[in-house]
Amino acid sequence: MHKREDLRNLAIIAHVDHGKTTLADAMLWQSGIFRANEQVAERVLDSLDLEREKGITIMAKNTAITYRGVKINIVDTPGHADFGGEVERTLNMVDGVMLLVDATEGPLPQTRFVLGKALAKGLPPIVVINKIDRPDRRLDQVLEEIYDLFIDLDATEEQLDFPVLYTNAKAGIALTDPNGQGQDLAPLFETILSAIPAPVYDPAAPLQFLVTNLEYSDYVGIIAVGKVVSGALRPGQDAVLIKRGETVGKARLSQVYTYEGLQRLSADVVQAGDIASVAGVPDVFIGDTIGDPEDPRPLPVITVEEPTIAMVFSVNTSSLAGREGRLLTSRHIKERLEKEVLYNVSIRVEQAENRDSFRVSARGELQLAVLVEMMRREGFELSLSKPKVITQNLNGAEVEPLELAVVDLPEEYVGVITEKLGVRRGRLTDMINHGFGRVRLEFEIPSRGLIGFRGQFLNDTRGTGLLNTLLIGTTAVSGDVAGRPNGVLVSDRSGKAVAYAIHHLQPRGTIFVNPGDPVYRGMIVGENSRTDDMWVNITKEKKLTNIRAAGSDEALRLIPPRLFTLEQAMDYINDDELVEVTPRSIRLRKYSVE
Repeated sequence: MHKREDLRNLAIIAHVDHGKTTLADAMLWQSGIFRANEQVAERVLDSLDLEREKGITIMAKNTAITYRGVKINIVDTPGHADFGGEVERTLNMVDGVMLLVDATEGPLPQTRFVLGKALAKGLPPIVVINKIDRPDRRLDQVLEEIYDLFIDLDATEEQLDFPVLYTNAKAGIALTDPNGQGQDLAPLFETILSAIPAPVYDPAAPLQFLVTNLEYSDYVGIIAVGKVVSGALRPGQDAVLIKRGETVGKARLSQVYTYEGLQRLSADVVQAGDIASVAGVPDVFIGDTIGDPEDPRPLPVITVEEPTIAMVFSVNTSSLAGREGRLLTSRHIKERLEKEVLYNVSIRVEQAENRDSFRVSARGELQLAVLVEMMRREGFELSLSKPKVITQNLNGAEVEPLELAVVDLPEEYVGVITEKLGVRRGRLTDMINHGFGRVRLEFEIPSRGLIGFRGQFLNDTRGTGLLNTLLIGTTAVSGDVAGRPNGVLVSDRSGKAVAYAIHHLQPRGTIFVNPGDPVYRGMIVGENSRTDDMWVNITKEKKLTNIRAAGSDEALRLIPPRLFTLEQAMDYINDDELVEVTPRSIRLRKYSVE
């Protein structure tokens, strides 16, 4: 076997908001990729608009820098477990991982999920404790928690002997001693060269290229991204496509690309061990192998964990359909979902009971919400059902997904949240008080119990609580989970909401619409303060008379309405309700108005 000492392949693992993309930014700047006066966006690897808005990584991306003559391929993986499909396939491209942990929060559930996958593949880790400038940092305790996590995940002795670095990603500083002084990230680059092994390959083996991602270009069509396990890639080269161990077709590579910084550059040859992309293989899919026609050898197929939650996407049939979007029909929705399945290995799509609706299965509510948000920005109108967990039959018993919910919140809200999760069949397994006025609670809870809980959780903790979840297995289905305690106010006719009607409905509950907003029969316009639903006339205007009473012209005092984000709307609805999504609006409605 030969070693590529001029190459390192590395994935960055971290929980949401621990500074992974910020650190990648600093590494790109200090490697000299950008000119001194070049205008570069902050969090440059978060290229999707949704990633910038939400502050999370959704799609795994790769970049490359050069340090002391060694090319370092860096893969930025998502930190949220809902996008675990992105993580699992990118780990097939790398030879080591960098675990990034917040100096105050320590390792959290998503850290556990991705790290477990990396350790199971035998990848050597580097541990980086970030945000050491925080005044409430807990360096010693966090390092102990990391060791405990590694032992929990059955790390080998070699993996436990990991190097530790301390960073301030915003300032672009890395230290081996947290109390020392630093100027740059040189200690981090040096550690990557020494701790991450160089890729090895068999020089006598034929071409083997494992496809881990797909991109699209208007000029060359589908571009397959992956790792050259053995052999070499050249433009004009003949190759075969191998799916699940069987050769299914021949192709000629039209273009071969390598990565430098954020750019994809044409290359005359890409040797074994490097991360590259190729064009000219039309039917390629994630997990396929591109091989040598003379000696086709398949690589192990990429497997990802099965979806846990499903939701029905259907055509928008409300009275306001077609006013704001341009992609309205079931054909449009079907084509878009089929395209998503091509690029997203953790999503499944199947026909629902109605031919105008499709059942979409995913890893979590956030993954579904991101897909819907992308579709509405593209001009789609659609209706969404309440998300439901996917149950399985195991040895004659029905089981459902079980999650670990880690709640970080101020001490005064411990009682109310423990009670709320207890009603939803949550079981408290651990409680940690760091002495800063905040407490960390760990619950084991069925995924069913978490649907609709996030909005309630934010209200109960006045927006100060943090809720993170991780799929840990299955549990027997037992009993019902308490849903939304309140009924809703439903419009009994079409028209426009009127301030006079809203003013008189405010004592009945919380209103969801503004004066002048269009409404229709069956649309949910508010939440009832009682448990049952109430049909109301929100278009009622004040009767005009020729008698002027004292005080009759006083301005109406209206409470600002409660407006929903997409995730909140998906959480809020009951089984007999739908979310109507258009490029400009999110409305709630009853499934049937008969």
